[in-house]
Amino acid sequence: MCRLLAISSEEYMSPMTALEGLDVMREGYDGSGVGIFLRDLGGPFENLKDAPVLSGIFSTAGVKRLDRYMMDQGFTTKYKISFKLPKTLPPGIPKRDIYLVRAYDCPPEWDELPSEKIRENLMCIRLELRQMGEEEKDMIVFSFWPDVILLKEIGDPITVGSYLGLDRRETQARIIMVQGRQNTNYDIDLYACHPFFIQGFASMTNGENTAFLPNREFLLSRGFPGYKGYISDSEVFTHILHYTVCLLGFDIDAYKHIITPLQDSLLQEHPNAHLLQHLKYSCRKLIIDGPNCVIGCLPDKTLFMVQDRKKLRPGVVGGRPGLYAFSSEICGLDAVIPDRDRSKDIQPMHLDTVAISPDRKEIKILRQTDPLSVLN
Repeated sequence: MCRLLAISSEEYMSPMTALEGLDVMREGYDGSGVGIFLRDLGGPFENLKDAPVLSGIFSTAGVKRLDRYMMDQGFTTKYKISFKLPKTLPPGIPKRDIYLVRAYDCPPEWDELPSEKIRENLMCIRLELRQMGEEEKDMIVFSFWPDVILLKEIGDPITVGSYLGLDRRETQARIIMVQGRQNTNYDIDLYACHPFFIQGFASMTNGENTAFLPNREFLLSRGFPGYKGYISDSEVFTHILHYTVCLLGFDIDAYKHIITPLQDSLLQEHPNAHLLQHLKYSCRKLIIDGPNCVIGCLPDKTLFMVQDRKKLRPGVVGGRPGLYAFSSEICGLDAVIPDRDRSKDIQPMHLDTVAISPDRKEIKILRQTDPLSVLN
């Protein structure tokens, strides 16, 4: 099992706060790796909301290739974080040449492009850079998107955070998602580490997806260029989320109907029975099998948690107006928000989608038995 923790805050917070909450749950993971997703960035990035930010790990040769590629594409560097690493490498963390977080100005010709085309271009550039890196083993590219930083590394989570010096103004954010990894493979591929990201959507999972093969088959058949990779069986959860919202045009409440449809007896009584029956049939290869607890973030900065029908992975949500957290265990929630009203904590059940909207006023519970909302 892994351990998950996510924060949604009105105030900018350090990712070390989330990593400290993860650290009290360390009995639930083996310290083999960590993923850190930051959204709604603060510090110098607060005034660079539209600038795409490239996050990854590079060799010295890889950075030179990156610079040539980005220059050829018409990008210019707007801001970068300089990681001043300690001379002594902590145990368990591999030696790297360069951890890179860099914001860019887009090519001038992009000024006239519609937002959908810009989204597509950013995704395709990330995919091309990833392929370049896999060919030469000199680049690991996690994200290339405005207002987003995504870092992953082998090693104990809080040790990695301290080593990278993440307790700084440059890495503060209002949305933070972290995962403490439980290694299920002998060789760790950082592309298999959570959280996963595509076009503004992110998710991380504690569990296992035994329906991975049909999920992957369905996504690959859509012809969407971003649906690829799948070193981890959990990456499909992010892509199914993207498919639900961007290609089908639904809101977050439909996500559960795609991955865990209602049983027929409940489905027949639903206000949107006809639509949901059609979805259940046409998207049957996207039904997951767990157990899984999924925490995700939407482009509008909504944070959410869902469980599959088996509900065998822990998950709890709590907080107060302006500050909420999702955690695998209550002790993680206690570490991050000790002054909350614990009687209002929520442990989502198998029909629930628990969400914190960007206004952060309250915890919202969306049940699969409620009427469905449609975006488009």
